[in-house]
Parts: sequence; C-alpha cells; structure tokens
Amino acid sequence: MKSENEQMIQQIMDTDTMGYACVHDSGSSKREEYLVALTAENLANLIGGKSGKARQITVTDVLDRLVADSRMGTLGSCPDQRLCGEINQFRALIQRGEKGAGEILAVSRDAADEYFAAEGNAGILAEYQMLFFIYSISKR
Repeated sequence: MKSENEQMIQQIMDTDTMGYACVHDSGSSKREEYLVALTAENLANLIGGKSGKARQITVTDVLDRLVADSRMGTLGSCPDQRLCGEINQFRALIQRGEKGAGEILAVSRDAADEYFAAEGNAGILAEYQMLFFIYSISKR
C-alpha cells in the first residue's frame, strides 16, 4: 500500500467521522467509491470539487445509513438537518467563489479495503463500527 493512502486514511480516522461516498460520473455509467471523512467541510469540498464531473454523489456512514445525497452539485437528501446546514454554509462559499473547494479527505474504497484487511487493521474497523453503533444508540 502506498504511504500517501495510509496517511490519508489516518487523516480521515483522526476526524472521528468516517463513511463512504459513491460518485456517479455524469458522462457515463462509471462510478467511483471512496472512504471519506464525514465532516461538513469535507462533504462540501467533495460536492463542490466533483460537482462538474458527478451526476450524483451518495454518502453513507460505515453502517450504510444515508448521510447526504447530491445531484448535479445540489444537496438533496440529508437526514441530519444540523449537518445539512453546516454543509450548505461551506458550499455557499465555494459556489460564490469566495473559497475554492479544499482538499478532499478521501481515499479509494479499494485502498481502504486493502488497509483494513492488513494484519491487525481489520480489528480497527470493527472497533470503530462498534463504537459508532454504541454512540448512535446512546443519542436516541
């Protein structure tokens, strides 16, 4: 595995939010999958940075629950209204040209799978998913 992928995965994990993004190309039926940080700023950068090339972006958490859905650069479904508002604040700056889309904390799904499949790392993902599950239950 490339060290830049390992470093990016560490940056994503350092945000304490992690999920998956599926980006559907606007010119074909091709799609790309990524492990991403689920911070509002990162999701705004993802939507803003890929809006010209993506027909649809679907983001889920590690338990495959919808976080956000974007079509043609417009934020659609976003069950967490607080998060939706924060994403839109960052997106507005990008859309008005006051700020460019920043670095997207993302790594290909294949690279992430390779990382977590490595000896000792599979347990990290399992622990993270369990902690996230416990956290989500406690918030109800």
